[in-house]
Amino acid sequence: MPVKLLFGGYIGAGNLGDDAIMLGLVNGLGGADVDITVLSGAPEETHRLYGFMSVPRRDKASVASALEACDVLVFPGGSIFQDATSVGSVYYYASLVKTAKKLGKKVALLGQGIGPIKTFLGKRWTAKAFSIADIVSVRDPSSATTLKELGVSRHIPVTADNAFLLPLPPESPDGGFNVGNMNSVGISARPLKEGGKEVIDLTAEFCTLLYKSGSMPVLIEMDRHEDGPLIAEISKRQGGKIPDLRKIQTPMQMQQRLARMDSVVAMRLHAGILASSVGIPPYMISYDPKVTAFAKTLDLGGCLPVEGLTPQRLLDGYLAFNKDRERNTRIMERKRQEQASLAMRNVELLKSLVQS
Repeated sequence: MPVKLLFGGYIGAGNLGDDAIMLGLVNGLGGADVDITVLSGAPEETHRLYGFMSVPRRDKASVASALEACDVLVFPGGSIFQDATSVGSVYYYASLVKTAKKLGKKVALLGQGIGPIKTFLGKRWTAKAFSIADIVSVRDPSSATTLKELGVSRHIPVTADNAFLLPLPPESPDGGFNVGNMNSVGISARPLKEGGKEVIDLTAEFCTLLYKSGSMPVLIEMDRHEDGPLIAEISKRQGGKIPDLRKIQTPMQMQQRLARMDSVVAMRLHAGILASSVGIPPYMISYDPKVTAFAKTLDLGGCLPVEGLTPQRLLDGYLAFNKDRERNTRIMERKRQEQASLAMRNVELLKSLVQS
């Protein structure tokens, strides 16, 4: 009889990165005898795209029934324990952990990215959730340090983001995105709570400089709710003439399109991870420590902070980075394989919990 897993997180919420995390863990589980149900922001869409039984993540009655029916509550990863957007995010996930334990269910918090957590309640709820879960792991050393600072005394394995376990997609028959003699450069920008206008100005002017240098910018939508409006604003600054990748439904479809790019410049972490998964070394712009940690992990060279960044400095950094493409690709591929091996540790931890 299959073990019933209930997946929680920011799944089905229009963010390709969070869906990639879930699908990577599922791929890692392979032929394991499990039955998966997903707490989703868009249950019908999640079922249509991925085939999993899904329930609305904000419907209390549906969530309660799903918790009652499952054997293990699994959080595949992501930055869900943070209060930069709202302390309500921490409360929601910590409450799921607490309820599951009260019901006698097992809980797995895997490949988690922790923080930033600045509020008293956010810190308290996070520490409690990670203290009572059956198994935990984090995707980078800084997340482990944060948990220890919050008072979590248990052993905290450092693994990797489960998106590294996504399989390679079939090759696209459509060829590259190159226009004439111009190489295509995918650009993944994201809005910021503070400095939103600066991101628009930076990206729009960077697109202009890229075009003048002989490359074609292509704007990438990783989050359809947040990135779509941002892309529209950036394009408006340029007369609406910048090509874009929007309304891509699955991480695998995004992988296919990124594989056709010459290079990728990314603020969003999972734009970088998906690019690396198809052999494109991403040039990262850091708005958060998790992006800096990713660039360091894959030995991607300089990772420019978005604060105070100018379009010309971004262009100069990107061009210098791209000159070492072959070297960067070799190093990145070795590091990416290391991350995939570490992410498989999440699978092993979950399997050991399921079998116990």
